[in-house]
Amino acid sequence: MLTRHAPDLVIVGAGVVGAACAYYAVHAGLHVTVIDRGPVAGGTTGAGEGNLLVSDKEPGPELELALHSARLWRELAAELPSRIEYETKGGVVVASTEPELAALRRFAAEQRQAGVEAREIPADRLADLEPHLAPGLAGGVHYPQDAQVQPALAAAHLLRAAAGTGRLTLRLGEEVTAVLTGGQGVVRGVRTARHGEVHAPHVLNAAGTWGGRLARLAGLELPVLPRRGFVLVTEPLPRVVRHKVYSAEYVADVASGSAALQTSAVVEGTPAGPVLIGASRERVGFDRTLSVEALRRLAGQAVRLFPALARVRAIRTYAGFRPYLPDHLPAIGPDPRLPGLLHACGHEGAGIGLAPATGALIAAVLTSNQLPLDATPFAPERFALEEAVR
Repeated sequence: MLTRHAPDLVIVGAGVVGAACAYYAVHAGLHVTVIDRGPVAGGTTGAGEGNLLVSDKEPGPELELALHSARLWRELAAELPSRIEYETKGGVVVASTEPELAALRRFAAEQRQAGVEAREIPADRLADLEPHLAPGLAGGVHYPQDAQVQPALAAAHLLRAAAGTGRLTLRLGEEVTAVLTGGQGVVRGVRTARHGEVHAPHVLNAAGTWGGRLARLAGLELPVLPRRGFVLVTEPLPRVVRHKVYSAEYVADVASGSAALQTSAVVEGTPAGPVLIGASRERVGFDRTLSVEALRRLAGQAVRLFPALARVRAIRTYAGFRPYLPDHLPAIGPDPRLPGLLHACGHEGAGIGLAPATGALIAAVLTSNQLPLDATPFAPERFALEEAVR
């Protein structure tokens, strides 16, 4: 994966966002070096379920980014057939009560106006989509655009495809210790613990949950915080769950800024057989301690949706940290406080789904091409402006 050219861009982070940015940058003709202190997908990406969701997003900038990403994921799946386990399984959001269903109905109507396919499913037809769902639910909404990838494979194959152009250098197990600046106050590269300085006119912060730390190496503040989540994995099963199925409360949890523990059942089958059960959210720093309470809640909520799971063994669990920003939007684009520095982080739990559109935006910015969508809502400097107002 070595190239003789000095890079035009150094990307810090080899998760799916960094990989997508590298992919689109090299295909725009740039020479790129990707640096990560660990392996490919060694952070948040490797702990993700691979969700490519539009169903949980209200109309606005993030939904526009998600819809554009959904189109790009379809293109990538065609280019990397079967390798990333792309599955257009669709999503089903269910409501337990009539008031919940009324709120879900209003939410879906707003989404349809923004371009989302959302089809209301009455209670007596839910079993057509999910035969093992619990009886007595009030109804739901089917979102055929929701999809799935295997996130670590997606990151690895995006980087492999980028390397195939001859314009990518991948440096793993190498921690960035400084962002270098020149006499004019502009970026000139990074310094790593193993091999010293890597010079480039642009540095991209794709460090995910650790994006705030990378920004501080450049002398800047970016308020990225870790939001811990757990996933339960069952023993392999026949396809008990056909779609991604979650309760209507999940949408409110995603939008919440609470630091307290929140759980709402998200249940899905996988091609390999195990069922994945999430989702929990809490802000406890980088504490990886197993939370029995979180796992107990997840298991109970999943069984209420799919009673058959009560007889199934959970064989393992894993934790990850979502990169949370206070307004629930990622930071994407150049940072005017330090010319040459760009950010692509803070996607919280949507980074896998939003990665291609993020990469396309970054590549367009760097090559002065027309942006595929309005990037203003994701401008990294918005937090500095908010701080100045205070």
